[in-house]
Amino acid sequence: MKHDDAPALPTAADFPALWPVPTRWEDNDHYGHVNNVTYYSYFDTAVNGWLIATTGTDIRDLPAIGVVAETSCKYVSELTFPDRLQVGLSVEKLGTRSIVYALAIFRENDDTLELAALGRFVHVYVDAKTRKPVPIPAEIRSAATLLVVPDAV
Repeated sequence: MKHDDAPALPTAADFPALWPVPTRWEDNDHYGHVNNVTYYSYFDTAVNGWLIATTGTDIRDLPAIGVVAETSCKYVSELTFPDRLQVGLSVEKLGTRSIVYALAIFRENDDTLELAALGRFVHVYVDAKTRKPVPIPAEIRSAATLLVVPDAV
């Protein structure tokens, strides 16, 4: 039951970018739906796939890499193979050494996108060799700026 004071759930229009991620046969668990840990793989695939496509570079070759420092997921509806998905990407905070992504997984349903999960993903940038925190590489910062939502800090 939805309370009147509960915030409205986001729609695909609330995200500056959508990245397609298909479900796979192996994603289903013994209960017949996509296993909860797999949602994190969808988030990771979307963020890194989008960064590679947008920067035009293999981000693994940069002198600094984004390591995941924090993740979370709120499950809204079940997914199952062979669902077709779109992952909504936005940046809620673009710091000096970290990026906080707000994400959503949507199931393609005819001509609509149905919300399945909401996520949060924090990348902290570190030197690829020493693993010490460093500023976000210029290529990544430039791309991430495209995802910043208007009310982000």
